[in-house]
Amino acid sequence: MPVRTTLPVPEYLRQFDEPAGYLDFARFGPVSAEVREVLTRAAGRMHSGHGWDTLAELDAATLDAARSAADLLGARPEEIAFVGSTSHGLFAAAHALAGTSAPTPGAGATSGLFTAAGAGGAPGAGAAAGTVLVGRRDFPGALYPWLRAADHGGLAVRPVDGPVTADAVRAHLDDAVRAVSVCAVDAATGFRAPLAAIRDVIGPDRVLVVDAVQALGAVDLDAGPADVLACGGQKWLRAGWGAALLLVRDRVADRLRPGLSGWSGVVDPIDAPHHPRPPRPGAVAHTLTNPDGPAVAALGAGLDLVRAVGPDRIAALVAEALDGLLDAARSAGAEVARPVGGSGIGRLRLPGADPLAVHRTLTGAGLATTLRGGWIRLSPHASTGPETAARLAEALRSVPVG
Repeated sequence: MPVRTTLPVPEYLRQFDEPAGYLDFARFGPVSAEVREVLTRAAGRMHSGHGWDTLAELDAATLDAARSAADLLGARPEEIAFVGSTSHGLFAAAHALAGTSAPTPGAGATSGLFTAAGAGGAPGAGAAAGTVLVGRRDFPGALYPWLRAADHGGLAVRPVDGPVTADAVRAHLDDAVRAVSVCAVDAATGFRAPLAAIRDVIGPDRVLVVDAVQALGAVDLDAGPADVLACGGQKWLRAGWGAALLLVRDRVADRLRPGLSGWSGVVDPIDAPHHPRPPRPGAVAHTLTNPDGPAVAALGAGLDLVRAVGPDRIAALVAEALDGLLDAARSAGAEVARPVGGSGIGRLRLPGADPLAVHRTLTGAGLATTLRGGWIRLSPHASTGPETAARLAEALRSVPVG
């Protein structure tokens, strides 16, 4: 769904003042001036004891944030809820898809279901009611919701080796597969999953769950293929910690049973004479309690900035910054790995040099990066200036080799 833009790029960029060498947005994104103002204002209201007025303001901010998220994701506001983190949203999805049978005693679901590519077939007596496909090397935050749910009678976990492509998913499909869970962008390599192609492969009767924390705010994400999507605000949305959006589309509502949910997810929880109560309609059925109001307001501010300048324009600036960095690194003798499918994450390594020494040198030069698996991960944002590429090349040339 096209998003109408209203904010010129220069005005958007004036929202940020992180150090020029900050290249670690895949880990944490320094917040915008608007997010800082929202959090400061909320803290002031809570300090001054405005009570119910403050709660009403935060409730209104939550509704506004849901509208903003829905606009970006091509959804209805009622299909959006807010939870504490991306992991929380994925745990909610895993438990909502859990089978009704208890796990076989002593089966060791966590260790036994995630050891071989063929694990997790059709369920038998006492087994989980179905299977979920999950990338074996996905970020752990995207794995453990399914592993823990499997320990408690949830879907059996069948790992997919290598990048989660449409062909890789097709190779693992059988009648037992009820869901596929995928990271829209891989945190380690920047690989961008082909969500539309995966959707076509699995068809309408299986649930596609997407971890979008490394995508939303960095790429022009088409969320249409996702049935369930979770994304925290602390990385590319630059909205800080404490809140994540959870998208649960109406088209799969009848296939999800609220599992990791509490009083905020049921109808009339306060005045009802008896419990349990039926779930509320919409994504809110999968919440544990009311969200962190100031954090949701901050997330809403981050989403509004993305909408105002346009996700496509942000994605183009991110790609331009990453290309400049990788070109500079290659000119300095580094081996570079560009993200397959396009994202904000690239990698480099310096032949003949100790990766730890490379990372230390970059840090000493004022370049914030992440060392992972022998590679230096670079994750710039739209606000990363071209001067950073020259600093990167200079620092790489100073690393002892051999």
